[in-house]
Amino acid sequence: MNMGKSLILVAFLLILVSIGATTVGADDDTKKTPAPVPAPKDQKPAPVPKEDKPEHPKEEKPKPSPANDDDTNYDDLTPDPKTGCERAFCKSKACNYKTLTCPAECPERKPKKNKKSKGCFINCGRKCEATCKWRKPKCNGYGSLCYDPRFVGGDGVMFYFHGGKGRDFALVSDTNLQINAYFIGNRPNGRRRDYTWVQSVAVMFDTDTFVLSAKKVQQWDDSVDVLLIKWNGEEITVPFTGDAEWKTNTGVRQLVVERTDDTNTVRVTVGGLVEIDMKAVPITKEDDKAHNYQLPSNDAFAHFETQFRFSNLSDNVEGILGKTYRPGYVSPVKRGIAMPLMGGEDKYETPSLTSTRCKLCIFQRNYDSTPTIGVSQY
Repeated sequence: MNMGKSLILVAFLLILVSIGATTVGADDDTKKTPAPVPAPKDQKPAPVPKEDKPEHPKEEKPKPSPANDDDTNYDDLTPDPKTGCERAFCKSKACNYKTLTCPAECPERKPKKNKKSKGCFINCGRKCEATCKWRKPKCNGYGSLCYDPRFVGGDGVMFYFHGGKGRDFALVSDTNLQINAYFIGNRPNGRRRDYTWVQSVAVMFDTDTFVLSAKKVQQWDDSVDVLLIKWNGEEITVPFTGDAEWKTNTGVRQLVVERTDDTNTVRVTVGGLVEIDMKAVPITKEDDKAHNYQLPSNDAFAHFETQFRFSNLSDNVEGILGKTYRPGYVSPVKRGIAMPLMGGEDKYETPSLTSTRCKLCIFQRNYDSTPTIGVSQY
């Protein structure tokens, strides 16, 4: 009997142990923290087709002015029958196809006595006006480059930039225009630097190149023309008679080269970009003696007096002269001294007269295979 009770008690205890284990297991399961759900791996976006991939935004360059809106896009008309003043019919939309008449103070576009009379300047671009202007460079005017060489910037501040003999520098480098200059020079014995002058200027725009040089001559003669002019590497001739001009239309803008005196003086107009008055002059014996240049007797050192008038320059324009046209530009040169110097030879030197490359140059062509256009070297 006792044996039976013992078996029953053992069985009962086994049942209790089994139930307790089950309960404890259940309690443990409820107390356990759920296993963390693994964080989803960074999903890479589906590859975008090459043609649809977003590109970094590029700086927008000003679009070149179309030929229809060119300042020089006009036809000459017969002079006004009452006043004799010359007239022109503007073919540009910007001028709304108006007929412009020269003022009585300057009735002719190309007066015969250019040194004493202003010429009529017709602008069929946004200004749409006929005004009187001197047709020669003003060496004290804004944008001028004269002497050895002395600049007056777009801010009106005068400074000198010496450069170096036989070297080329960027005067202006903008999104759609670059102007370089070739420097000739001489270094007298005992002097630390060269005396320099600008002998050639290259104007590069769109995909075209215009070069104007003063030929090397032994003795200067005012009656002899020393200008060497090239358009895209080919020499061109500007007539001395008639309209005394050469012009071409690139399909984007018009280039006009017109003589503004009997010899050695021209005005170059690149529609929508720049107008340049240039005059070839020698170093006189008086200048040589006064400045102690010590020039050789077999070289007149023909060089240019130049004045630039720009249109549509960007706020980031670069170059020895170009940067002075920036809004808010403050010139670093010392004021009130006889020869305030502007440095930057290392920033603006180019490999050749027609190269667009320098440390700070920003102009770029549609191609990078511009041939070097030779000029007379010293």
